[in-house]
Amino acid sequence: MEKIDSLDKKILEIISNNARIPFKDVAAKCGVSRAAIHQRVQRLIDMNVIVGSGYHVNPASLGYNTSTYIGITLEKGSMYNSVVKEFTKIPEIVECHYTTGPYTMLIKLYAKDNAHLMELLNEKLQQINGVVSTETLISLTQSIRKELPIGGPHKEAKPRMEEDWKKITD
Repeated sequence: MEKIDSLDKKILEIISNNARIPFKDVAAKCGVSRAAIHQRVQRLIDMNVIVGSGYHVNPASLGYNTSTYIGITLEKGSMYNSVVKEFTKIPEIVECHYTTGPYTMLIKLYAKDNAHLMELLNEKLQQINGVVSTETLISLTQSIRKELPIGGPHKEAKPRMEEDWKKITD
C-alpha cells in the first residue's frame, strides 16, 4: 500500500468534514492546483482510503423513528455467513458486525416504531435458522457522529451533529 503523506491527510481532513466542498476550495486551502487535488482524491479512492461518499439521509424524515442495536446469539459461530445472507434481505438492517463478548453478532436497524420493531424481531430476525436469542437496545438519541481523526488519535475530530449535542447539553 502506498504511503499517505501530509497533503493527503490535509485533503482527507477537509473533505471528511464537508464532502460537498468543491475541489477548487480544497486546492486553495492546500496551496496546490485543482488537478493535484483531483489526482490525489482519485488515488485515495483507488487505495481504498476513501471508501464512499454521498449524503446521509435522516431516517426519521422517512418515518423510521426507532434506532436499535440488537445483540444476536447464534447456535454456532459457523452459521454467521448464512445468517448475514438472510439479514441482507431485511432492508431495515443497516449494519452487521461479527463480535466478541456475549453476542455472536451485533446489528443496527431502524424501525418505524416499537410495533414495527416487534414485528421485525418476532417475524423476521428470530425466524432465521441459527438465531438462538436476541437482546434489543433502543437508542434514545445519537450524541456523537464523527469520522476518525485524520492526524491520529491525538487530534480531535469535529462532531457531525453539533446542533444535536448542544440541544442535549443545554
